[in-house]
Amino acid sequence: MGLYRRKDSSIWWMSFSADGKQYQRSTETSDKRLADSILAKVKTLIIEGRWFELETAKRYTFDNLMEKYFKEHAGVYKKPSTLDRDYDSCEHLKGIFSGLTLEKVSPALVIEYRNKRLSDGAAHSTILNELGLLRNAFNIAIKHWRWCKENPVSQVKLNLKGGQIDRWLTLDEEKRLLEGAKGQLCDQLVDIIILALNTGMRKGEILSLRIRDIDFSRRTLLVMESKNGGRRCIPLNSTIMDMLHRKVSGKTIPISGYIFSTSTGTAITPSNLSRAFTKAVTKAEINKFRFHDLRHTFATRLVQAGIDLYKVSKLLGHKDISTTQRYAHHYPESLREGVEILDTLASKTKGQEEGKLLRFYDSGVIINGKPLCPLSSVG
Repeated sequence: MGLYRRKDSSIWWMSFSADGKQYQRSTETSDKRLADSILAKVKTLIIEGRWFELETAKRYTFDNLMEKYFKEHAGVYKKPSTLDRDYDSCEHLKGIFSGLTLEKVSPALVIEYRNKRLSDGAAHSTILNELGLLRNAFNIAIKHWRWCKENPVSQVKLNLKGGQIDRWLTLDEEKRLLEGAKGQLCDQLVDIIILALNTGMRKGEILSLRIRDIDFSRRTLLVMESKNGGRRCIPLNSTIMDMLHRKVSGKTIPISGYIFSTSTGTAITPSNLSRAFTKAVTKAEINKFRFHDLRHTFATRLVQAGIDLYKVSKLLGHKDISTTQRYAHHYPESLREGVEILDTLASKTKGQEEGKLLRFYDSGVIINGKPLCPLSSVG
């Protein structure tokens, strides 16, 4: 092992052996003292068995990472709707990380990205999704491909709060939204919004809905691919039954069987629905309202109407009722009956005790061999 200079160059190079092979690497400096320090660090890494990991992290870039991740992992295991969101997240990530080798994607750079997205006005949940994608990709690279050893996203505290957006439509906003949705998606967006408001179904669940999933006689709808896995059955009110009868009566359902479809009978993509919905929201002049907020509107209206959280949880398809607890504050009056029943129990107990006392005096009691005068004979 040692340092040397190449002909006509002031840069110091290192020559060293690792795992029985000889390597030459540039120190990228003309400072002999700094070059000595770099070589010493390389020797330490070799002794610790970490040099090959560092070399691999220098060989692959962020772009290599994301390309392989989408091809071999996300594209195989994730749903189309989630995949679309990940592609959007990746486009934002490229602004900071594209072209960088993996060892240069540092915790400091992750914080820089977070700060930039905050200054752009991005929501906390959006930034969490974007950096969550980067974290997941690094985890796969560490565990399966051995491209690196450390995950820069996992090493920082992001201090972001996500997934707790309380936004629902007022009746006036709903009227304006339905008006703005007219003509969108081959004039299907209005019905899609009405379905979401009356069932709480997610975007992907609505777009994958087929005629075979509807039981008109039982007035129910079967969600075949729920986010939490498995299926769930949703009862349908008259508004949705009328809409579905109108859609299927006298019309040709495409071979695919989709209730909502393109002009060729294929499923509408989540991105196309999002674009159409954004146009309708803009036209209706409604601020900061996403398609998923229709689901929040459904849940909020049920709770405000006094429907208990357990039923709301079942309708939403939540695995854990704690997820539904976010809506509890919308109707505190629904808890009043829980404490008022104590007044009823107290009154009932008091009445029973008074009744016992009256019966005690009316029956007559013998004390010291003498009968106590019954209450009914007094006066």
